[in-house]
Amino acid sequence: MIPSQLLKGTLEGCILAALSKAPTYGYEITERLSDYGFGQIAEGTIYPLLLRLEKNGLAQAEYRASEVGPKRKYYMLTAKGRAELDAFLSSYCELTHAVGRLLDEIERGSL
Repeated sequence: MIPSQLLKGTLEGCILAALSKAPTYGYEITERLSDYGFGQIAEGTIYPLLLRLEKNGLAQAEYRASEVGPKRKYYMLTAKGRAELDAFLSSYCELTHAVGRLLDEIERGSL
C-alpha cells in the first residue's frame, strides 16, 4: 500500500489523468485508482479534491442519469485542466527521473 503522505502530492494529478480518458464520477475514479495499484483511497479524500478541481476551473461537472439509482455527478477536464495535467506530467517525469538516478547510485554503492 502506498503511504498517504506519498500520495498527497500526486493524487490531484492522478485524478486529472483519470478524468482525461472520459467523463467519470467519484466512485469510479476511486475504483480505477485501486485497479492501478493505489489501494483503497477513501471517497472522503476523492470528493474534496474533485470539488477543488471544479472550483479552480480544472474540471467541470454535470449530473447524468444512472441505471442503478440517483443521478451521478460526472466530472470532465476543462482546457485549463488539460494544461494542468500536462504540467503535472512534466514535473512528475522530472521527479521520477531524479529519484531513479539517486536510487541507482545507492544501488551501485556510489553514495
